[in-house]
Amino acid sequence: MPGLLLGDEVPNFEADTTIGRIKFHDFLGSSWGILFSHPRDFTPVCTTELARAAKLSGEFKKRGVKMIALSIDSVEDHRNWSKDVMAFNSETESPLPFPIIADDKRELSVQLGMLDPDERDKDGIPLTARCVFVIGPDKKLKLSILYPATTGRNFDELLRVIDSLQLTAQKKVATPVDWKPGDKVMVIPSLSEEEAAALFPNGVTAKEVPSGKKYLRYTQP
Repeated sequence: MPGLLLGDEVPNFEADTTIGRIKFHDFLGSSWGILFSHPRDFTPVCTTELARAAKLSGEFKKRGVKMIALSIDSVEDHRNWSKDVMAFNSETESPLPFPIIADDKRELSVQLGMLDPDERDKDGIPLTARCVFVIGPDKKLKLSILYPATTGRNFDELLRVIDSLQLTAQKKVATPVDWKPGDKVMVIPSLSEEEAAALFPNGVTAKEVPSGKKYLRYTQP
């Protein structure tokens, strides 16, 4: 089956983009990456999403994350659409701060499992869904979110999950529901109490539950 599963290595595909032809792994280098696909150029929801992504590009850069978008139109269309996107942000003179992949033959969309069977163009061909891939420095897929073409993404949430992914890649913790940077995190169940005490000098607290099991363990990272 086409598509990517968590932990899979993202293919080192070659593609034409608004910054020229790239090899994906070379583009990422040793950085984290985020690849987000769009149904097509010059469409309303996509324009608002790209504009929000452009506004937040400094936040992604601060986290060492390289951004790249994909849509099923040509490089020329992408460049013209980018002007509309920046005009939406009232930044007409500024270039879009990340490239867009041209996938006009839908080859990459098929390979990565990005097509939405319920959303079709005038010729009945499926459009690309709103897919988000977060890729680690090891080129492996760390997070995948697939939205239908009719639902716009929340880029603030994407920054939040990247913060969680980067923290939990470094420390033996997990982030609980609605976590945001600065909140307490949870100690992973595989750590013994002795190991947890040694790893987390800020201390570990356990929430009491009727079962008496001490699995809800919190610490300040």
